[in-house]
Amino acid sequence: MELRQLKYFVKVAETLNFSEAAKALFITQSTLSQQIKQLEQEMNAQLFQRDSHSVALTEAGEELFPCALQTIYTADACIERIHDLKQLLSGTLNIGVTFSFSPILTETIVTFIKRYPNVKLNICYKPMAELMDMLGRREVDFVLAFKPTERYKDIESHILFDNYLAAIVQKDHPLAKKEKVSLAELERYDIALPSKGLQARNAFELVLSKYFSQLKVRVELNEVNILLKLIKQSNWVTILSEASIHNEQGVKAIPLDVPENEMAGCVHMLKNTYRKHSAQEFIRLLSESNAIRERIHEWL
Repeated sequence: MELRQLKYFVKVAETLNFSEAAKALFITQSTLSQQIKQLEQEMNAQLFQRDSHSVALTEAGEELFPCALQTIYTADACIERIHDLKQLLSGTLNIGVTFSFSPILTETIVTFIKRYPNVKLNICYKPMAELMDMLGRREVDFVLAFKPTERYKDIESHILFDNYLAAIVQKDHPLAKKEKVSLAELERYDIALPSKGLQARNAFELVLSKYFSQLKVRVELNEVNILLKLIKQSNWVTILSEASIHNEQGVKAIPLDVPENEMAGCVHMLKNTYRKHSAQEFIRLLSESNAIRERIHEWL
């Protein structure tokens, strides 16, 4: 059994389509079929049920799939260890980031690229639930997001800075002069919210579940940048983490006057797994960045 064959098997198992898998692997479909057939012969078991319309894993294929994933991960981790031992800091660093966390990353990305030009950064922006699934499948090395409202058994979270839920308004808005804003005050204004599933929305829904409030929600958006543009051009209010408007001109964040408005910024990693030197260095640079230091200072 060859590692290459296991990688081929995993790709077919993920796509359940030999043609798509071959394209993703940059090989011909006939080569892929031949390698899968050799693997099946060596294991003396049929791994896929195939007909003219569909492909499905057999019972043996279902059993092999998690083992193959773990074997591939272990082999890749060995290569990363060798690279790191040589202090090459080369290869690829895959980072998952939630939309509202992204504004504080720019400084660290620029610094990291300048210091380590041989490391390729792949940065993926998605809702937290999707990123945690990607972390579980080891498609990202770590996730930068606010503290989740639910616990993940195989993931550990380390707090980088404390933050809070805030009402975001344009700088000339009547609320902009206030130190805090209550839910009752928000009822006077049209509200634009981040879409359900985004972290700030999840945290705000948790707050609303404990209080009776009738907000006038006029629009929901899954793109924070467009949401902020809307706020700048209207008298509407949105609810985001304060960190979401880092370096954003023309808007102001006013903390919500409720006990449960904390949103800790965290780095999330799989438990008991090898961590690349490049990942550790990126996190170190982020924790020392001005964007993080400003937030730590605000809470002292």
